Amino acid sequence: MFKITEHPIDHSKEALKLENPKAGGVVFFEGRVRNHNDGLDVTSLEYQCYESMAEKEGQKIVNEALEKFDIHNAICIHRHGHLKIKEIAIWVGVSSSHRKEAFEACQYIVDEVKAYVPIWKKEHYTNKEPHWVACHQCKSKLNHDHEPLGEAP
Repeated sequence: MFKITEHPIDHSKEALKLENPKAGGVVFFEGRVRNHNDGLDVTSLEYQCYESMAEKEGQKIVNEALEKFDIHNAICIHRHGHLKIKEIAIWVGVSSSHRKEAFEACQYIVDEVKAYVPIWKKEHYTNKEPHWVACHQCKSKLNHDHEPLGEAP
């Protein structure tokens, strides 16, 4: 399952969806908003997305992970909107019979989502104007051709 949400992610609730008596390995990843980047003090992040395409592309990635790795279940949730420091921006959970597959599938999902799902991030700073950063779609398999450091999509 892949989902885009504007609401805080309840990681405990999502983890329950991965419970399986066959699962010996359950791996979670939480990407949280941190207070710094590239030597700048970050005060918050803002995520925007093309929601219908993001959910379609994200679900495709989760489905690929389910096919590629020997796992039981995989969930990925990504926030959009304005997030505060310490809030979860992306949450991925994977269950498998063995830890190796769970770790590998979790990393695969995070890497693919960051590279290919149309979600844009703006950092807000203490002493600088907000700035759109890390537009991975500019190098993705999507037909996307704006300037990497341009204004909001």
